[in-house]
Amino acid sequence: MTEKRGGKGGARYRREKREAVSQRQREEIKQQERESKILQLTEFVTANDLANMMDVPVTSVIATCMNLGVMVAINQRLDAETINIVADEFGYKTKFVSADVIEAIAEEEDNLEDLLPRPPIVTVMGHVDHGKTSLLDSIRNTNVIEGEAGGITQHIGAYNVKLPDGRKITFLDTPGHEAFTAMRARGAKVTDVAIIIVAADDNVMPQTVEAINHAGAAGVPIVFAINKVDKPGANPEKIKERLAEMNYLVEDWGGKYQSQDISAKKGTGINELLEKVLLEADLLELKANPNRKASGSIVESSLDKGRGYVATVLVENGTLKQGDVLLAGSYYGRVKAMFNERNQKINEAGPSEPALVLGLNGAPQAGDTFNVMESDQDARNVAARREQLQREQSLRTQKMLTLDDIGRRIAIGNFQQLNIIVKGDVDGSVEALSDSLIRLSTEEIQVNVIHKAVGQISESDVTLAAASDGVIIGFQVRPSLGARREAEKQGIDIRLYSIIYDAIEEVKAAMEGMLSPDIKEEITANVEVLDVFKITKVGTVAGSMVRDGKIKRTHKIRLIRDGIVIFTGELDSLKRFKEDVREVASGYECGISIKNFNDIKVGDIIESYEQIEVKKTL
Repeated sequence: MTEKRGGKGGARYRREKREAVSQRQREEIKQQERESKILQLTEFVTANDLANMMDVPVTSVIATCMNLGVMVAINQRLDAETINIVADEFGYKTKFVSADVIEAIAEEEDNLEDLLPRPPIVTVMGHVDHGKTSLLDSIRNTNVIEGEAGGITQHIGAYNVKLPDGRKITFLDTPGHEAFTAMRARGAKVTDVAIIIVAADDNVMPQTVEAINHAGAAGVPIVFAINKVDKPGANPEKIKERLAEMNYLVEDWGGKYQSQDISAKKGTGINELLEKVLLEADLLELKANPNRKASGSIVESSLDKGRGYVATVLVENGTLKQGDVLLAGSYYGRVKAMFNERNQKINEAGPSEPALVLGLNGAPQAGDTFNVMESDQDARNVAARREQLQREQSLRTQKMLTLDDIGRRIAIGNFQQLNIIVKGDVDGSVEALSDSLIRLSTEEIQVNVIHKAVGQISESDVTLAAASDGVIIGFQVRPSLGARREAEKQGIDIRLYSIIYDAIEEVKAAMEGMLSPDIKEEITANVEVLDVFKITKVGTVAGSMVRDGKIKRTHKIRLIRDGIVIFTGELDSLKRFKEDVREVASGYECGISIKNFNDIKVGDIIESYEQIEVKKTL
């Protein structure tokens, strides 16, 4: 009986198992069908590419475009709107992705048994004056504050800190002002935990709110460090109250966010803060496989006069070794040498470890991903494809205004453009400065960053500025001798800065100079007509009294009768006792004749005014 039941039960079990497998396969096929109807592409695909993706004849794509009134050739690139409409005609949806995603390197899956715990990557964010650098200084027991221009961390850095218990934390240092939004947003992408620093003797500032929003948007756990608790007037509870108003309730107040009162200068509360950071990190169960080809993110890149292009990289998975072929963005190269944050030479860097790398053929953007490739040839091929796509993308995006925009702005009047070339010592600063300058654009003046790059200001930069009637802004870089001479010859303005806000303010001032001034009218005198005389060859002369102000011969006037403006024009003459005078003050009588107007009556009011140009501000 048991055997029989077991046989039947076994058969039923196998049947159910087969049905479950079959059901799962059907679901997978449906999912694949759904996904197959979504085209992943960049905006820069040709009619032929689109036809191949949809597995239809290219003639069908061209015919569909013609029906839309768009004439295209087989190898002509299509814009996003046309791609969407054509794909929809053939039953496909579109998903636009960046060139880097299309050219992304296929990541190999890791086995769970190969994954080992890795140190957390922590970003310290906050307001410029709230002690972020002091906190990092206190943690690292080094001094990086002295000599920083404007008291601001100009360049992103990554630091690996070993704690007394042997555990490690990698700190990502992002500049602390809202002008560096782009850099900070990139910094949050590779972050496991964010420390938001707020001064207890101040308030939650806009930059702090921005930093919190970046961390929140990236889904990064937040630990609040309330600094300067040792200062007179410090009120940590006020900060916690303000955070609570923003829906960030700290644990002390019954919420879920950790906070720690600290004094970065005295070093109090630092160990407790780090314990809370590690507690948050432990909940994430951070793991990586050190025994594979490295991949990670570019933290910063620059051009070093003695060493060529250098990039600070943060390894997220695998181990980066000297001699590896590195691909980052549209640049590649073999790792010639590696250094840690203390400028000591190292041979490899594992997960969550930062390293300064030499050997790339250019300066990739902060936030770019990097991968170790099999060979120089593979890296070169992918880099070339990415560069081509980026070039096409930049050509497209340089046309930042549509014809409708230009037409609308010209209708407003006095539409102008300010073309700027930005050169800097590191990519992060170049990007942040460019973003800040573009945001200065107004309805009347469009700011175009026509070229931006890392490195010295060259003669080709000057040539481009001359061709586009632009100015060159250098941040922490100088022009070459040839560029300086060429700029003098061509009359090109090269502005050099070491503090980013000076650059923004000066460009803003220059833009205000480009604006058409506002014309402000100022009433200068109020004159009452007491008597009227008709004089041959002269016309009508009004015997008048200046009731208020001072009337001048050069002022414009309007004649007002019963509160209505009868005439607007200029004076023909201004006299006192038959003598021509330049001006007549309040309380004095005078004789007035008006150019090309004689219909003056007793009781009329002559109002004089002048038009003053007022410099327009942004």
